[in-house]
Amino acid sequence: MNAYDWYFDFISPFAYLQWRRLRRDHPQLRLTPKPLLFAGLLNHWGQLGPAEIPGKREHTYRIVLWQARELGIPLRFPPAHPFNPLPALRLCVAAGADDRAVNTIFRHLWEDGLAGDSIEALADVAAELGIPDMAAAVARDEVKRQLAINGAEAIALGVYGVPTLNIDGRLFWGNDATGMALQYLDDPIGFDDDEMRRIESLPEAVQRRRSGA
Repeated sequence: MNAYDWYFDFISPFAYLQWRRLRRDHPQLRLTPKPLLFAGLLNHWGQLGPAEIPGKREHTYRIVLWQARELGIPLRFPPAHPFNPLPALRLCVAAGADDRAVNTIFRHLWEDGLAGDSIEALADVAAELGIPDMAAAVARDEVKRQLAINGAEAIALGVYGVPTLNIDGRLFWGNDATGMALQYLDDPIGFDDDEMRRIESLPEAVQRRRSGA
């Protein structure tokens, strides 16, 4: 079976939910984790994150908890959110960005509900991953460079949010799209009918005026 690129940021509880869901229910599905900075996507596309909009923030957190309970996935929010995910992202890259690294960091942040916004907060996680000197590991130029490469690669593909699965060039964004992605894997022909093709080039009848325009 092919391995599929999975773009994510530890700041996203939806990424945590999708990861746990796929690893538990579809362990045969091979994913290549691609950690990236979600804020970089937002800045590139000129968007706000859901936690940056009053009202939407609270609603999003409720949806997260509801989805976790519906899926039977343990979830506890970290002490503060949004938080700075760079230490966790760089630790993941330094540890090889494999399933073990992703699992261990997600467990610390979203299952145990612990802080992950500093080297000190992640020191025990780093030790568990075999990295005794996290400060030195995450400061390496190749670690920072790989994280930037992942972000640039995602933007070039048109990725605008996390988590995003790239399956044969088709992008499936969000935990909500998990079922759709799995169905596509089973029957890609069903996503290539006349209506699916028509919406790919559907014209815009109006465009909203942007601030400052």
